[in-house]
Amino acid sequence: MPSGSTAGDAESAMLEASPAALYTREQFDSLFESVKNWGTWGDDDVFGTLNYIGPDQIRRAAGLVRSGRSVSLSLPVNKVAGPDNPNPALHYMATGYDTDAGSSQVQFATDFIGMQFHGDCHSHIDALCHIAYRGQLYNGRPASAVTTSGASALDIANYANGIVGRGVLLDIPRLRGVPWLEPGTAVTRVELEAAEKEQRVRLEEGDLFIFRTGHHARRLALGPWDNGYEGEGKAGLHVDAIPLLHERRVAGFLPDGDGEAVPSSVEGVPYPIHPLQITAMGMMASDSLNLEDLAALCAEEQRWEVLVVAAPLRIPGATGSPFNPIAIL
Repeated sequence: MPSGSTAGDAESAMLEASPAALYTREQFDSLFESVKNWGTWGDDDVFGTLNYIGPDQIRRAAGLVRSGRSVSLSLPVNKVAGPDNPNPALHYMATGYDTDAGSSQVQFATDFIGMQFHGDCHSHIDALCHIAYRGQLYNGRPASAVTTSGASALDIANYANGIVGRGVLLDIPRLRGVPWLEPGTAVTRVELEAAEKEQRVRLEEGDLFIFRTGHHARRLALGPWDNGYEGEGKAGLHVDAIPLLHERRVAGFLPDGDGEAVPSSVEGVPYPIHPLQITAMGMMASDSLNLEDLAALCAEEQRWEVLVVAAPLRIPGATGSPFNPIAIL
């Protein structure tokens, strides 16, 4: 149990955080409309909620650095196939030191890497063209803007200048006093607010929401599992948490899974969090991070707000990018 908490506090938090009811498709569509940011920053906007991060927010985030300790939020590139990694990364040496250097004494070793980086074992960031709902992308652009040749709009190259901001870690396993959330757990708005209260921190405009379920901790302890709809599922947000992010004007989402509770909290809509965040809100969203090292440092220093610096690759036409976000305390 977290220091400073009592059994009564924990029990109260758990009662309040009991799973909310499933949403119907009609309720989901109503929620989608209520959190839409289409037109908020103009019809040609390509940044979505990153518009909430301006010079003032970046300066404030930089001022959070105290101990100067930094930690990666990325998983190692996964080259091993498994139930949650059907598309392992391909890595091989293109040239090595066994290549004849001729008369020169200078040799070079070079690599090739190839990835289908969208998935549950590769840390990556999604572009705003990654998700369509009812034939439309963020800001009402047609889904036809993305073809087999790539995206003609809202691609990851729009994030080329990087993402810098105040990261706020909400550690739900810590709140519950467990090492991780079990597959299928849906985290509601009430529980996010309970974590804010317990950690004495609050998501605010321009923040990057770092959401820990303990997904990676469970994988390390118990091994990989099929976390899709044919398997055991995974922990993530309930859709009733989305209005909180909209109301607070949160700029980005950094989860250790992909943020989705499986099974879905919406009848007939698998993976509802992605279209709400990316398509409706225009939110910068990432997937499959390692938050275990950061959680340990935050607990040690007893603070859960950090400077985050993230730099996706500049890939024109891409629906996302592998990346290695860094948190600095």
